[in-house]
Amino acid sequence: MKKPEVPLNCLFQGCYNPEFEAEIRKCKDQCYRYNQLNPNDREAQLAILSDLLGGMGENVVFTPPFWCDYGYNITVGDFFYANHNLIITDGAKVSFGNHVFIAPNCCFTTAEHPIDPEQRRAGLEIAKPIRIGNNVWIGAGTTVLAGVTIGDNSVIGAGSVVSRSIPENVVAVGVPCRVLRSITEEDKYRYPLYQK
Repeated sequence: MKKPEVPLNCLFQGCYNPEFEAEIRKCKDQCYRYNQLNPNDREAQLAILSDLLGGMGENVVFTPPFWCDYGYNITVGDFFYANHNLIITDGAKVSFGNHVFIAPNCCFTTAEHPIDPEQRRAGLEIAKPIRIGNNVWIGAGTTVLAGVTIGDNSVIGAGSVVSRSIPENVVAVGVPCRVLRSITEEDKYRYPLYQK
């Protein structure tokens, strides 16, 4: 059966739509099974993830619990790590590059609802893709909103609400999230290196 297509950047009937609701129920069943596994059962986890996600690189870890809406709109690169309680509402594409770290309690949401109450009550919504580059670290409790791109090598501070795109090679933090500074050569020496 062909998966339903979500139109981008325009209102569509997202709620009260039996076709989308059926896909979401199917996805929630897979997420539930994933979250019931022994957290150390990597083989069973990878089997569910490879069926659930739209694309997956090598050395991928989603620490349970993990929830998403469709699954097939999510792609992750190599050496992806998500800590506990990741939520992705993936009505549109959500792509993560290589070497992405996501701290606990983060949310990535592609959905927006109309400001107009009649449109909202009718179940209309908008879906905008999210793109996360390579070597990105997302701090604990961060929310990334619809349509955002986060550039390569950037760090998003804990508790941020990322409502607009963030360039590469920066530290950004806050509500709303703003660039604090560039990442520099001095950052290599921020902490002493442990030696036995």
